[in-house]
Formats: sequence, C-alpha cells, structure tokens
Amino acid sequence: MTLYDLNPNAKIGKDVTICNFTTIYEDVEIGDGCWIGPNVTIFPGARIGKNCKIFPGTVIAAVPQDLKFSGEYSTVEIGDNNVIRECCTINRGTAASGKTVVGNSNLIMAYVHVAHDCVVGDNCVFANNTTLAGHIIVGDYVIMGGKTAILQFVHIGSHVITAGGSLIDKDIPPFVKAARYPISYAGVNSLGLKRRGYTQEQINNIQDIYRYIFQKGLTISHAVEAVKEHYGNTDEAKVILGFIGSANTGLMKGYTYMRRD
Repeated sequence: MTLYDLNPNAKIGKDVTICNFTTIYEDVEIGDGCWIGPNVTIFPGARIGKNCKIFPGTVIAAVPQDLKFSGEYSTVEIGDNNVIRECCTINRGTAASGKTVVGNSNLIMAYVHVAHDCVVGDNCVFANNTTLAGHIIVGDYVIMGGKTAILQFVHIGSHVITAGGSLIDKDIPPFVKAARYPISYAGVNSLGLKRRGYTQEQINNIQDIYRYIFQKGLTISHAVEAVKEHYGNTDEAKVILGFIGSANTGLMKGYTYMRRD
C-alpha cells in the first residue's frame, strides 16, 4: 500500500526509498540510492543527486521568500551524498541567478534554512538552526556553529569555522575561525587544516598572513601589500588575497576582546 504522493512526471532513480506521507511534485529529479523520509515535501524544480538522505519535515524547492520573486522558473540543485536532517528548508533561486546550489557530502542539521540563490560548496557542516539569507556563497569544508545567522550577499571562504550563535554581516576569508560580536577574527583553523592534509609550513604561512591582515593594526590595503611582498608566491597567499580582492560586503574585523559583566 502506497502512502506517499509521487507525481508521475517526477524522475526517480534506482533504489530510492520514499517513506510514508511524503509529497513529490512534477519536475523533480532524484538520483539513485536516496532515502526520502516521511513527511518530506519536494516541490517542482528540485534536482537531487545520488545517495542523499532527507529527514522528516524537510521542504525542498519551495518558492523564494523574496518579494521581488514574480513566479519565474528556477531550481534547487543538490549534489551527491548529502544528509539533510529534520525540518530543513532549501528554497529555489530567483531571476538573479536562477538557482540555489548545495554541493556534495554536506551535513545540514535540523532546522537549517538555505535561502534563494545561495551557493554552498562541498563537505560543509551546518549545525542546528543555521540560517542563510539570500545570495550567500559558502566555500568547501565550512563548519557553522548552531544558531549562526548570515546576512544576504555575504561570502564565506573555505575551511572556515564559526562559533555558535554568530551573527555574520561581513565576508569571512578562508582558513580562519570567526567568533564574537561583531563577527571577528579568532585565529586560524589549524586543526581543521591538519585534518585535511595541510602541512605545518602551509599553516604557518597562513598564520603569518593573517597577522598582517588582522593583528598588526594595518589598513587592509597596506596589509595586502605586505602580504604580497613577503608571501606573494605562496598558494596560501594567492587564495587569501584573491578572496579579499573580491570581498562583497567588506571583511570581518580583526581580533577584538569583549568583556561580559
């Protein structure tokens, strides 16, 4: 006895499990080996890769929560091997880009919201209640602490980790830890980089580069020139300076100390 609603025009791969009380609309594609839990809703425009697990209460490809949206065709593109836990919402794109994108091998925990036109990389972890506004770009291997809230148009570089409860309204460059309010530099994500095969020399270079950018009291333009002079030939500097050169909302602050009475 079938207790789910599957539109006959949806494209479902091999060995897909669809649990009770789930609704899958037309113009949906689901890859091989996926598990779709109970009470999931997948609206038109969803493109889901292989071996994904989607837990109860999740809604994928609902129309954007954007007053400028006027019914244009758009999609959500989700890659392979993602785990999307309970009650997450991932909305379609708008005319700005036409799609919302989530890469491969991400863990998206309960009650996470990914808004219209976001682009999320691979191997990220978004802890419970993380909220992404529209047009956000997140790199690979990013870990967001629980209840992190990110303002629209912010860019977050790869290998970043943020503290729980962070309010992010500025771009966060790659390889760093970010915390406090306003969001600030809290060191290099050394442990994460070691786990991903970065050498101690590379990590030392990254730490030295961020000393110029965030800890020596230099303006960003002067810090960039110093980094080019001392580390310009390293791959790490090229990645960091490339991110800074394309910063969308301005960089987060350097190290700050906040006293809590």
